[in-house]
Amino acid sequence: KRHLCMGKGITSIMRIIVDAFGGDNAPQAVIEGCLLAKQEYGVDLVLTGDEEKIREAAKEMNADLTGIAIENAPGIMPVEADPTDILKTYSDSSMAVGLKMLSEGKGDAFLSAGSTGALVVGSTLIVKRLKGIKRAALGTVIPTMTGRGNYLLMDAGANHECRPEMLCQFGVLGSVYMEKVIGVKNPKVGVVNIGAEETKGLPLQIDAGALLKKAPVNFIGNVEARGLPLGEVDVAVADGFTGNVILKLSEGLGKSFSGAIKDLFKQSLLTKIGYLCVRGGLDGFRKKMDYTEHGGAPLLGLTKPVIKAHGSSNGYAFKNAIRQAKLCCESDMIGTMQKALEELKTSTAAVAEE
Repeated sequence: KRHLCMGKGITSIMRIIVDAFGGDNAPQAVIEGCLLAKQEYGVDLVLTGDEEKIREAAKEMNADLTGIAIENAPGIMPVEADPTDILKTYSDSSMAVGLKMLSEGKGDAFLSAGSTGALVVGSTLIVKRLKGIKRAALGTVIPTMTGRGNYLLMDAGANHECRPEMLCQFGVLGSVYMEKVIGVKNPKVGVVNIGAEETKGLPLQIDAGALLKKAPVNFIGNVEARGLPLGEVDVAVADGFTGNVILKLSEGLGKSFSGAIKDLFKQSLLTKIGYLCVRGGLDGFRKKMDYTEHGGAPLLGLTKPVIKAHGSSNGYAFKNAIRQAKLCCESDMIGTMQKALEELKTSTAAVAEE
């Protein structure tokens, strides 16, 4: 027996499907992550991909795949390929086969570090969206210096052009994820804007704010970009273009700060001694800023949990992405999202009447 992502009271083991050939370090890093997760979390795992190549890689690593199933999928979805080709030219790819297994109930969640575009298109067409959802969105957890430690950026790049009702849905989906999976009570939701006033921004932001006011979330209004790293919100709502700019800027700043601090402590003997005094704190800071701690970005708005891991993920990152998928199942995240969307439907109708 296995857990089927149906919430509390079920003790059987869940099954997580993992794309063995997604990412820069596949399949070795994927195999390593699965072995770590199998040992630590006790979940059933299925690797999709060329079985012969997977077993060859495991042999070179001296890795024992006992207890980890393999679903043969000879093809690979190239990162540079047209995302829509996942249903045609690359229907036998490790990503497409994994998504089909998920849609057919042969697993409870799917994880891939492959092409983001292909994963969004494939998940939308194969796994399907929740009833009423306009677009599935990528939610990326980004660390903050103050506040509750992290905020969720919705959308981080899946939808470059959005309508107000889509942003409103992103806020609802993100709120459920932060509460159910990350454990943030009553998460604060804000629309990323150029000012805190309700009249600021383009019609997209203004209208989205009006909808979120009536939505079943803790909406606090607009949030400026400078407030994100300060922890002013738990869910930052934006169109995918804006969100992706924020994400890439955050990644670049994190790397530049890390390099600057490293150079600072290399300047002299005294600064090296100083480093020894603050090493523990710096290690904690580095861990907080490390994307591998969260493992991946959930693609929210689908009927089943789908996790997009970073393309350069190592074994540790894949292990944590599997943990993320496990938490999505255990918390009945999908069921809670569906209920929240029903409430949103009622509130949206009230706004339309006004």
